[in-house]
Amino acid sequence: MVRLLGPGDRLLKMVEREHPRVRVLVRSNEIHLSGEEHDVARAERLITELVDMTCKGIDLDPSAVGFSQELLDSDGSRPSEVLGEAIVASRGKVVRPKTQGQKAYVEAIDEHTIVFGIGPAGTGKTYLAMAKAVQALQRKEVSRLILTRPAVEAGERLGFLPGSLTDKIDPYLRPLYDALNEMMDPELVVKLMATGAIEVAPLAYMRGRTLNDSFVFLDEAQNTTPEQMKMFLTRLGFGSRMVVTGDITQVDLPTGASGLKLASKILDRVDDISFANLTSDDVVRHTLVGKIVDAYTAYDARQQAARHRQQKRSTASTTKQETSSS
Repeated sequence: MVRLLGPGDRLLKMVEREHPRVRVLVRSNEIHLSGEEHDVARAERLITELVDMTCKGIDLDPSAVGFSQELLDSDGSRPSEVLGEAIVASRGKVVRPKTQGQKAYVEAIDEHTIVFGIGPAGTGKTYLAMAKAVQALQRKEVSRLILTRPAVEAGERLGFLPGSLTDKIDPYLRPLYDALNEMMDPELVVKLMATGAIEVAPLAYMRGRTLNDSFVFLDEAQNTTPEQMKMFLTRLGFGSRMVVTGDITQVDLPTGASGLKLASKILDRVDDISFANLTSDDVVRHTLVGKIVDAYTAYDARQQAARHRQQKRSTASTTKQETSSS
């Protein structure tokens, strides 16, 4: 009961916040619910799942309560199954999938040699891929991690950066370092990078290499050109796995020709390659992030529909003029 309620009853307070119309009373090892039948049944399902997760040894936090309720309300998935096995744990923080889409994404990484994780910001595609990479290294499934991303500016021209080559490319790779340091002891990360067990490098460094016995992770892949994507995928060596992540709605390339978009069309039916498409339902940041993603998606759909109508009107006008001329 102590683990279920959390320090200072913080998890109990989250349950009460999710169910304001239900009175929750804890006595000894019993939880009593009172209110309208429908509301009580909904709260009971949530508490039952929290009890199951506690019995499985899953350490709960307030966010887990919210995610669990969302899963129960959306498609009836059991949170105790989705929020099940932890991927990695470091310094008291456990990384695990928190939505059905994230669970499918993690399972795809386990079952396929190459996995593409495509989705909007906040869906955990980068974070979970990094966790699986660290897990593979810790379990000695691979001998090294290779983490890379294209050095493309997000809509800004930064100009010439001072310092050595390492100093110049460091800002582009900083998100990978941040995620890595969250999942491993920073001192250990430094040692593993010194020995070559972990390599963080821009995509341009991959050309001409064959990557054997490695977990290779390409982030921000929407900013690769078709030629770069082909070059990267053909680096795959024996005993290696690849994860490619990106958001095809945030292409920063001047030409707009994204290698990730093209790859999703060319490779979607190739064996042992999986495409995991995450949506706003899988956003695990602030709740506003999901709403922002939906708003932009709806706006893009309206713009595309408007362009399509304009093209139809232009075609009809041209046809009419040709008919009149003839």
